[in-house]
Amino acid sequence: MTAPKLLMLVGDYAEDYETMVPFQALQMLGYVVHAVCPGKQAGQFVRTAIHDFEGDQTYSEKPGHNFVLNHDFAQVRAEDYAGLLVPGGRAPEYLRLNEQVLALVRAFDQAGKPIAAVCHGAQLLAAAGILNGRECSAYPACAPEVRLAGGRYVEIAVDQAHVQGNLVSAPAWPAHPQWLARFVALLGARITL
Repeated sequence: MTAPKLLMLVGDYAEDYETMVPFQALQMLGYVVHAVCPGKQAGQFVRTAIHDFEGDQTYSEKPGHNFVLNHDFAQVRAEDYAGLLVPGGRAPEYLRLNEQVLALVRAFDQAGKPIAAVCHGAQLLAAAGILNGRECSAYPACAPEVRLAGGRYVEIAVDQAHVQGNLVSAPAWPAHPQWLARFVALLGARITL
C-alpha cells in the first residue's frame, strides 16, 4: 500500500515554522509531502522568514532557512494528491498571481479534498475564489481579504484552528498542534497513543 501524497505550495519567504513543521510532522505520520514552488524544481530551494510575536503592532520578521524543494511544480496534478497545504508568510502574496497555482487550489476544492491554510495562506484561497460563503481563519491582517472574497472571517485564538467542510484554517504557527491534528482528521487518519 502506498502512502497518501500531500501537496505543499511554498515560495520565497514563506513562513519558516509554517513550512518546516508541517513538512516534517506529516512525513513522520507516514504521508509523502511534495513541496513545490512555481518556476523551481526539486533540489532547488526557497528562502523562508521567521515571523514572531514580540509585542509590536504586527509580527516581526527575521531570516529563516533555505528550504529545499523535493518535487517539480511542473509535474503537479491535483488528482495525484489527498490534500493541500498552504503555509503563510509572504509567499501567498505573490503566488496568488500565478494562474496555475490558483487553478490547483480550485481543483483541490472542487474535488472536496482537504485544504489546510495557515496565516497569510488565506490570501491564496481568496484569490482562487474558493471562500465565497465559507468560514476561514487567518492572520488578522488578512481578514479584509477573506471578507472581500465573500467569506466570513473567523476570529479565534492564535493557537486554535477552525474547520468548515474540507477547509481547516488557523491564524498562525502557534496553532500547529490543532491545525495539523484537524487536517489529519480530515484526511481520514486516526492517531492513537
